Amino acid sequence: MIMGASGSKIEKALGDQFPEGEHYFGLENFGNTCYCNSVLQALYFCLPFRDQLLDYYSQNKSVGESEENLLTCLAELFTQINSQKKKTGVIAPKRFVQRVKKQNELFRSYMHQDAHEFLNFLLNELVDILEKEAKASEAKASKTVSGNQGQEKVSNGSINGPVNGTTPPIVTWVHKIFQGTLTNETKCLRCETITARDETFLDLSLDIEQNSSITSCLRNFSSTETLNAEDKFFCDKCCSLQEAQKRMKVKSAPRILALHLKRFKYIEQLGRYKKLSYRVVFPLELKLCNTTDDAPNAEAEYSLFAVVVHVGSGPNHGHYVSLVKSHNHWLFFDDENVEIIDESVVQTFFGSTQEYSNNTDHGYILFYESSDPKAQTD
Repeated sequence: MIMGASGSKIEKALGDQFPEGEHYFGLENFGNTCYCNSVLQALYFCLPFRDQLLDYYSQNKSVGESEENLLTCLAELFTQINSQKKKTGVIAPKRFVQRVKKQNELFRSYMHQDAHEFLNFLLNELVDILEKEAKASEAKASKTVSGNQGQEKVSNGSINGPVNGTTPPIVTWVHKIFQGTLTNETKCLRCETITARDETFLDLSLDIEQNSSITSCLRNFSSTETLNAEDKFFCDKCCSLQEAQKRMKVKSAPRILALHLKRFKYIEQLGRYKKLSYRVVFPLELKLCNTTDDAPNAEAEYSLFAVVVHVGSGPNHGHYVSLVKSHNHWLFFDDENVEIIDESVVQTFFGSTQEYSNNTDHGYILFYESSDPKAQTD
């Protein structure tokens, strides 16, 4: 454990205002693990996520090494930070990083990794572990009941049994925090029948344009697209291929909205990916207006609390840092270093109006928390 000079600076800067019970710790870099550190800092300051992990750790302290998984390692790391006697310092997330590399060969090399791919992998892995645990405890409960009360009651579906032959999906706390629903609507232009299909998401990936904003990116995400020529839609009512209009709408907004800006684009002529340094303004307060008309949250309101920033001019090299809002203060996390920054500094990460610029620090993943008290309940 090393005490960073930046840590003591924060304590001096905040003085009596240092939030009670809070800890601002940098994370050691194990050779190009900044993609992991930047996402972990954003997730640590996602309070509903942190609370669930601390709770999970307190209930599963006695897990042996044989049962160790990504969830137990992450819960242990967050508990380690949260239970420090010092307010600031540096922690080495060695066990967690080793587990990530063990689980996924993609992250084993010392090459530059993608922070968004890591976030996706991590959340989906946590969902898998929690679903398996929920199924195991359901099976255990149903065995106990069948042993105590005989088989009859269980076969009548009294123990979380399938409803009409289908088992309801397991909703984990990761789903409750990050999951939203999209509706994919296709309208046949001949008979005007609308076919709607729902799909869930844990984060949204947005195409970006020069001199745009998150609001316009979200509007484009939900814009109407015409399907014609070779892309005609097979309409079940017309029983034939027809011209159609298609659009994607947010049906239910999540409690935590994670937005990924697609800054890396494959350029056919170059035969490789290129980083887009476009200026995309992301507001501190966001209104998600493009939800479905009949949805109860027709205009969901959000506040920005974390930004994962990509530093560098290309997709295969560079660095990741994160900006985090905690107790009304903004902090800058760069591996072991932690600093307090002014809120206005957040704007310097919007991007550049020129294609070639000295500023290579751009917002890459944005984390917004819903301001709706109803969305705060589990």
